[in-house]
Amino acid sequence: MNILIKPIITEKATNDSELNNRYAFVVDKRANKIEIKGAVEAAYGVSITAVKTMNYPVQRNTKYTKNGIVTAMKGSYKKAIVQLAEGETIDFYNNL
Repeated sequence: MNILIKPIITEKATNDSELNNRYAFVVDKRANKIEIKGAVEAAYGVSITAVKTMNYPVQRNTKYTKNGIVTAMKGSYKKAIVQLAEGETIDFYNNL
């Protein structure tokens, strides 16, 4: 099972990583905090002090247009925020 799907690189997540040394990832919905901690430590070689997770539900949207009713759906996902130990960082841009 691939636990880490992708890192979240948004303005809010980047600001949080610079100020508080916390990084955000989209992870597998079935993964728990212990598995997430192990996967991040193995992938990036850092030590983690805390893991926080959030489950986001499916978002459905309906629009009434001149072509009829248009429905859209954004899938559900799980987000993990990991707090790194003091003095450690993750560089997402080193191998672009």
